[in-house]
Amino acid sequence: MNRIVSKFLQTRAALVFILALGLFAMAARAVTDPDAWWHLRTGQLILQTHHIFRTDPYSFTRAGQTWINHEWLSQVLMFSIYRWLGYAGLIVGFAAVVAIAFFIVFLRCEARPYFAALFTVWGAAASASTWGVRPQMLSLLLASIFLLVLERSSRRPRLLWWLPPLILLWVNLHAGYALGIGLIGLFICGEILNLVFGSESWESIYSRLKQLSLALLVCVAVVPLNPNGARMYIYPWQTLSSSAMQLYIQEWASPNFHQAMYLPFLLMVLALLAALAYSPRHLRPHDLLLLAVTLYAALRSVRHIPIFMLVAAPILSRLIHSILQQRPQKKNEDTHSPAKLAFNAVLLVGIALFAFWRVNFIVRSQPAAEARDFPVAAVSFLATNHPPAPLLNHYNWGGYFIWKLYPKYRVFVDGRADLYGDTFLNRLADIYYIRHNWEDEFAATKVCSVMLPPDAPLISALRERPAWKVIYSDKQAVVLTRTANCSAASPAY
Repeated sequence: MNRIVSKFLQTRAALVFILALGLFAMAARAVTDPDAWWHLRTGQLILQTHHIFRTDPYSFTRAGQTWINHEWLSQVLMFSIYRWLGYAGLIVGFAAVVAIAFFIVFLRCEARPYFAALFTVWGAAASASTWGVRPQMLSLLLASIFLLVLERSSRRPRLLWWLPPLILLWVNLHAGYALGIGLIGLFICGEILNLVFGSESWESIYSRLKQLSLALLVCVAVVPLNPNGARMYIYPWQTLSSSAMQLYIQEWASPNFHQAMYLPFLLMVLALLAALAYSPRHLRPHDLLLLAVTLYAALRSVRHIPIFMLVAAPILSRLIHSILQQRPQKKNEDTHSPAKLAFNAVLLVGIALFAFWRVNFIVRSQPAAEARDFPVAAVSFLATNHPPAPLLNHYNWGGYFIWKLYPKYRVFVDGRADLYGDTFLNRLADIYYIRHNWEDEFAATKVCSVMLPPDAPLISALRERPAWKVIYSDKQAVVLTRTANCSAASPAY
């Protein structure tokens, strides 16, 4: 037994376990994403009614309007986990999803194991601001699998036949499936560029192009096999073209490099530029195309930084590896020394204990995290005192209202920005920030109650109006009601 343990601690397996546990500990997050709540409610209703929503059931501003619920399978999965394992199951499950996605990055790195682990953790740290209990993490995992399959299919072409079933799963989990199809397209374009710039001959790429093109056609063909049918062809592009989402939703905006959270991303870009300049290994046009497209996407939207990291970390590892190979190689150190074995054992046990402690801490802190990010007390007041509806709520609180108050209250707005559209979101911003003709826009809503943060400009304006009175206030939320022509809350809203 001691010999087996000693052999394990000498091998790459020890590093693999340490990295996997470290990524898992990094990825553990409380359930605080504003959209997680309406995902849970929708998953619950789908399982209860055996019906997938095709129109909006949650808001009074868009009631009955067509809703393309592209995440229905993710929602069923999320609520099923919650029903059986509670918040702990969601926290552990999505931490595992993210950890696997970046562990695949480690498998794709060509550098020595310790350097490969370093670049993997670096890429993970640069992506961490986007992590959470959210369907996007399933897209991240599938994108990572796609890159692994596409890269290894150059030697094992039959791997490409895994892509159509993965797309079929992906299109029912999340609209990010378009990324998978885009990656196949980029690999096809990359092969063509390899031919144009002379790094490959037509004879060497013909078979590869034919296999990739066939895989692409089959993947495109299976897209309509979802409850929304062929509408899923255009849905991702409609979302990406929304100017209001870019303007009002932080993760759709460009990264602000004045914030420390984006420093690992900036350093990765700078390291890539330096490595491209000094490495004796020249990237093929195929790799440069992948880097250029994903870097553009990441610079345009924070949401796409993790995808860039899936591409950049393995490429940087190859470049650094080629630089290190130019230097004289040191003699192999004695991996059998008792000190090294003891260090590996202590590190492995330490990481395991830290991962267990961190997950346990996050699970126990879930109520506090929820109360920190959402108006728990104010929502309890609404549920108990029933101020008149309809009610105007904060954008980030809409999902939480759906989870806690539906169907007694229907929301003014929630995180389904695609459902509400740019015009509606711009009008809401005018009302919230009391600009332009906000009074006319606000009057047209015919709301009887308002619940917003205390520092919201609309709250300050309504406090000065005799027609409105404050009925609840704390450091997170203020609730005002109109003093005339409103009645108690009704499910009709």
